[in-house]
Amino acid sequence: MIEHFGKHIQTVSELTLSIKGLLENGFAFVTVIGEISNLKVPPSGHHYFTLKDHNAQLKAVMFKTQQRYLNIRAENGIEVICRGRISVYDARGEYQLLVDSMDLKGAGLFQITFERLKSRLADEGLFAAAHKKPLPLLPTQISLITAPNGAAVFDFLNVAEARFPGIPIEIFPVRVQGAGSADDIVNALQLLNLRSSSDVIVLCRGGGSIEDLRSFNEEAVARAIYASEIPVVSAIGHEIDFTIADFVADVRAPTPTAAAQCVVPDRAVLQNAVSDSKQRLVRGLDKKLAAAGYRLQIYRQKLGDPSSSLAHHLLRLDHTITTMLHAATNRLHRDRLSLEVEKSRLFLHDPRLRLANRLQKTRSLHQKLIILGKQHIAGKISRFQQAAALLNAVNPLTILARGFSITRSTVTGQIIHDSRKVSPGETIDVRLQHGVLFCEITGKKDDENLTDRIKTVPE
Repeated sequence: MIEHFGKHIQTVSELTLSIKGLLENGFAFVTVIGEISNLKVPPSGHHYFTLKDHNAQLKAVMFKTQQRYLNIRAENGIEVICRGRISVYDARGEYQLLVDSMDLKGAGLFQITFERLKSRLADEGLFAAAHKKPLPLLPTQISLITAPNGAAVFDFLNVAEARFPGIPIEIFPVRVQGAGSADDIVNALQLLNLRSSSDVIVLCRGGGSIEDLRSFNEEAVARAIYASEIPVVSAIGHEIDFTIADFVADVRAPTPTAAAQCVVPDRAVLQNAVSDSKQRLVRGLDKKLAAAGYRLQIYRQKLGDPSSSLAHHLLRLDHTITTMLHAATNRLHRDRLSLEVEKSRLFLHDPRLRLANRLQKTRSLHQKLIILGKQHIAGKISRFQQAAALLNAVNPLTILARGFSITRSTVTGQIIHDSRKVSPGETIDVRLQHGVLFCEITGKKDDENLTDRIKTVPE
């Protein structure tokens, strides 16, 4: 595949191969009517010719191996009905019909009916690959629906016995051609499914004409095969013979012999396969174990002894736990000290303590104030007493108490210290300790000796 400017470019071979795949898958089996022309038979014995009608032509080839079933002689100018497959001849890029069987045009009515039924059943999905069931690898029982005395039965049994002797094979006898044969086949399929004792069912019949194989082209047989829960293998006619039963069956075998080879496994092959599988399994396990051991050794070298690593991690874990405990203890101790400091600080700033201190200080100051007040008062009293004593010492009343008196002029009110300051006839006031005397001077004496007596003037 070549890319040019982001686009895929195919070669001629690739494109031809793609077209070939589309044609071969889309036209797997076709039936064509036409006139033979340009017939060529080279030394190989193959028939190369062209099928044509009024408007188109189709290249065709019939290989020598298919001609042994040919009942007519191919000639230019005859009209034939050919059944086969569309293919592409790569070297020339031409599509052509690979003919499997050929009949004269007179046999075409049955073929048309066949093609119509095949087309209708195909549209309904009876030929769909998704519906086909796989065959068991080693069936426990095989049911053979066939004519009991036919050569096909012996071919099947001989091959089955040679491939894997001992597998139970049930022969369900039915009519395989003629009136009522289709009903026999349908009843056999239904009964075997009802019993469910077999793992696979084989429809077996030898070769014959189209009319001989007619029972296997009946719609009832096709639907019975489709409804079967047990896988069905068709082994009808020769390799070139195709019936509706072949298309509906889960597996189509070209001959009864091929059916036996398809259904019955080869015991020797199975034993060899089991032996080979065992040896491959042992070798594979040995290789895997060796590879795993090598990887394990590498991992051991990289990782070391897991137990040592585990012990190392355990020591680290223990050390980490111890460190964490010490750190937590130290932190707790520091937090406790910090708490005590804060409590002390708070205690110092406790309002109750401060209030108590203030009260104590207030009481102390109150006592001191009382003492100082008393001392001050005592001092004041002492000074007062001293002053009072001093005043009392100079108090005229004290002098008067000793018998002295104070004499004043009644007129001037001055104290008389000198007798010369007064004259007889004047009045004076004499103050005693108790009371005042109003006297009139009747005489006086200037010295110590009084010459005149003092006349007291009553108030």
